[in-house]
Amino acid sequence: MKVRKNDNVIMRNGKDSGKTGKILFTFPSENRVVVEGLNLVKRHLRARRQGQKGQIVNKERSVNVSSVQLMCPKCSKPTRIGYLLEGDSKVRICKKCNGEI
Repeated sequence: MKVRKNDNVIMRNGKDSGKTGKILFTFPSENRVVVEGLNLVKRHLRARRQGQKGQIVNKERSVNVSSVQLMCPKCSKPTRIGYLLEGDSKVRICKKCNGEI
């Protein structure tokens, strides 16, 4: 997976297409990510104690990594990710502006 935690991404399809958010969790083995504020589902919570009320909360669900695209921090456009070897380290670069991510 080329996207990481805390990257800003844009949703490319689905009910939240065109919206942006920050990646909260990544699941590389499943090829999925959880994006802050996107792909919300309603979750019904039971009352835990006597007298407490149950409630409905919105929760982020994971989406396939192919449904999101990285937003370049330099040019602020959705972009693909490339790699460049600088010495012995591998650096991610923006394919549009060639800036380091």
